Amino acid sequence: MKRFLKIILGALLLLAGVVLFARILFNKPVPKGLSADEQVQVILEGSECLVCHSKDAKMPFYSKFPVIGKMMEGHVRAGNRFLDLGKELADIDNISEAALSKLEHSVLYGNMPPQQYRMVHWTSGLNKEERRVLQAWISEKRGFDEPVWPIPEFVDYDKEKAALGETLFNDSSLSLDGSISCASCHVLEIGGADHADERVSEGIYGLKGGVNSPSVYNAEFNIRQFWNGRAADLQEQAAGPLTNPVEMGDQSLEQIVERLHADKELVAKFNQLYPGEGLTGESLCNAIAEFERTLITPGSRFDNYLKGDESALSEVEKKGYEAFKKNACVDCHFGAALGGRSFEYVDVYGDYFADRDPSIEYNSDDEGLKGFSLKEEDLHKYKVPILRNVALTAPYFHDGSIQNLDEAVRAMARYELNKNLKDSDIEAIVAFLTSLTGVNPHLK
Repeated sequence: MKRFLKIILGALLLLAGVVLFARILFNKPVPKGLSADEQVQVILEGSECLVCHSKDAKMPFYSKFPVIGKMMEGHVRAGNRFLDLGKELADIDNISEAALSKLEHSVLYGNMPPQQYRMVHWTSGLNKEERRVLQAWISEKRGFDEPVWPIPEFVDYDKEKAALGETLFNDSSLSLDGSISCASCHVLEIGGADHADERVSEGIYGLKGGVNSPSVYNAEFNIRQFWNGRAADLQEQAAGPLTNPVEMGDQSLEQIVERLHADKELVAKFNQLYPGEGLTGESLCNAIAEFERTLITPGSRFDNYLKGDESALSEVEKKGYEAFKKNACVDCHFGAALGGRSFEYVDVYGDYFADRDPSIEYNSDDEGLKGFSLKEEDLHKYKVPILRNVALTAPYFHDGSIQNLDEAVRAMARYELNKNLKDSDIEAIVAFLTSLTGVNPHLK
């Protein structure tokens, strides 16, 4: 028995020696005389990242073997759904914020490639110098050392147009039957989303929408608007509910404008603020958008912490922020708003819709980005929700199927990361999320 154990131990030591020798042999220094972008391309292409993170990658011959092939197929599928690095490197000058955040996580925590992959590919991964070069490049590209940063104290906006937009935001006469205003589904006093007991919002004639109403707070920082990104900016977004048959009625902007022309004071105000244009569908939406730009929420305890006030967060909240970063939550929830800057699959691992409450019927809104782009590859991709003020905006996810933050964190860990987080990590992350509630005059 002892002899057998010695043989096993010797084999393991020999294997470790071979792996170490291989890594020393193949860990070439970062090439000099190249631009930072060129260095990064060489590093990432040489570390085998593109095997799993590129739709154009060629698989090695052993990917045809039954067991190894199935394992690699799973890695490649998940890798491409998480980050198409080949596409990002093809236009590295304009690399996305999401790619930078995901790369940084791998650099800091060494979680890529997965251990199963390393067991076969001994020379894969990044060495110390490559990680240093990548981290410096990421920080320079992003402009911040942290993956998240404080909400700005203010944004530029036209005060008079914003005041007019606030009036319109609360005006139910914009709806066809005079029953619904923007504020009906985006309640500013309680977080800018709908009430907690509303999975989806109720529109005109009591009709129910297909998705959960997102908060209008900090929407200025979204890369695009709506869950499926069908609006490029706040002005284009404002037109959506106004003309949606389920939300504010089957009507055109021209019909709304014609109805509003009965209000002479309103018409005069538009003539004053939009000389030469007056009250039109475009100026109507512009005024609403100008008001929505004011709905930022700086001044959270987390912002104060980022600015250097160590006492702004409790110890458990600080642990939660570290767990938030370590467990890759920040890979998608990055930037000033902690989200809103990329579109991600809700089902990287597992079948989210098969596991969902069967009482929630699958509808066209469940297609996500595909509903706007019409690309099959975008099925079940959604704009990452902003986490600012998230403690105030239950229920969660695009379908409003999750009732509390504890459930939401667990579900995201399962479907996005294939992880079952420890209860202590869940508790700490939820505590951290409560520190993201900011300040705005409309938020009570």
